[in-house]
Amino acid sequence: MSTDQIEPRSVADLFFSFTWLALQGFGGVQAIVQMELVERKRWLTREEYIEDWAVAQIMPGPNVVNLSLMIGSRSFGLPGALAALAGMLTVPLIIILLLALVYARIADHPGVAGALRGMSAVTAGLIIASALRLLPALKSNPLGLRLCGALCVLCFVGITLLHLPLAYILLGLGSIACVTAYRKLGK
Repeated sequence: MSTDQIEPRSVADLFFSFTWLALQGFGGVQAIVQMELVERKRWLTREEYIEDWAVAQIMPGPNVVNLSLMIGSRSFGLPGALAALAGMLTVPLIIILLLALVYARIADHPGVAGALRGMSAVTAGLIIASALRLLPALKSNPLGLRLCGALCVLCFVGITLLHLPLAYILLGLGSIACVTAYRKLGK
């Protein structure tokens, strides 16, 4: 851990921090998670975030929930993992249940459909901004900037243009990345 890195203060700190994270995430929280955990709270370095996020993505379940479990467990063991998980799920679950009741009554209104389309555009922008902020961390990645970029392009083409299942992309490109990183780190 670097000297400018900070640990969560308590199990309650984990709970409230992850509750705050979850309440900010509409259509995806990756950009917000990176900003909160790396830049604001400094619980992770950029490199640690990229590594932890990669692990969280290959585990079953929602990425940010997996990440919250890893950070909570690392800080306070099982109680920390459970507090972070509860923070991610409790208040958002209550809000979603209430919104589902309201949405059932207003789903046919054209303004609701427009608002949902607008939120998806904002979310795409947040993800792109987050990726640009994390770009400097790829300099220390064992794969190097060029190979990481090539893998990103192949992933984009495979999913958006070729409509390949995500599982195939993950197995194919993920295997290439893992084997290449293993070989480069083994030297």
